[in-house]
Amino acid sequence: MKEKKVVKIEERIPKLKERRKQRSNRRLIMYVSVFFTLMLFIIYFQSPFSHVQNVEVNGHYFASSEWIIAESRLEENVSMWNLGVSGIVERLTAHEAIKSVEVSREWLTTVHLNIEEYERIAYISNGEGYDPVLTTGDVYTNGSESNQSFVPYDAPVLRGFEDDDIRGEMVNELAETPAALLQRMSDIILDPTENDPYRLTILMNDGFTVSSTVRHFAQRIAPYPSVVEQLDPNVEGIVHMRMNPYFERFDVDEEDEGSDEE
Repeated sequence: MKEKKVVKIEERIPKLKERRKQRSNRRLIMYVSVFFTLMLFIIYFQSPFSHVQNVEVNGHYFASSEWIIAESRLEENVSMWNLGVSGIVERLTAHEAIKSVEVSREWLTTVHLNIEEYERIAYISNGEGYDPVLTTGDVYTNGSESNQSFVPYDAPVLRGFEDDDIRGEMVNELAETPAALLQRMSDIILDPTENDPYRLTILMNDGFTVSSTVRHFAQRIAPYPSVVEQLDPNVEGIVHMRMNPYFERFDVDEEDEGSDEE
C-alpha cells in the first residue's frame, strides 16, 4: 500500500501565521480607508468647496437674471446639499411674472434655475411706452429689477380697460383666441354704450375695423379670417363680429345721397 504523506503541525504554523497577518493587514487597510473617507467627507461639508459656486438661470424674459439670483440667495454660502428649494420657489414665484421654478443640480458646484413665466397676451400704454398684460390679467409694470422696454409687435394694445374686472374678462377671452389671430389685431378699444357696456372696436393690421363685444369674444372673432376673405380690401367699412357676422360699408350714405341728387 502507498503510504500517506503526513504534514507536521510545526510545518503549517508559519503559513497560518502569514495568512492571519494578511487578513489583519487587509482589515487595517479597510478601517484606515473608511476613516480617511469619512474625514474627507467631513472636511468637504465644512469647507467652501461644498457651497454653490455657479447659478445658471434659464427660461426668463421679464425678470432679470440678477434679480432671480439675488432672490434665490444661492450665492450666500449655501450648501449644494441643502439648497432650501421650497424657500427659493416661494421667493421667486412672488414675482408677478413668474409662474413656476424648477431647481436642479449639475455636478458638485452648479445649480440651475429653470423659470416658467406667464405669457403676455396684450399690452397697455403707460403714457411713455407699453406694459405687457399677462395671462393672469395683471399688468407687468417693468419692476425696479429690470430696465426693459416693450414694443407691442406680437399682441394687441388694449385701450380703455381701466376696470380690472373687464380687463380680466377680456384677457380670459384673448387667452382662448388663436395666436395667429391675435397677431392680426393692432388695437382693442373698449367703446361702451348704454346698451352694451362691453362693446369693442378692434383695429386690424389688415386695414379692417371690427366691432364686437367682450362677452364670448374668442368665439365671436373666430370666423374673422374666412369673413374678410370675401371682402374687398379697398372698400372701407366695419366688420361686425357678433352672433351673425356682417360687413357695414362706410360710404353707403354718401352713395345714397349721390343717387338722390341725380
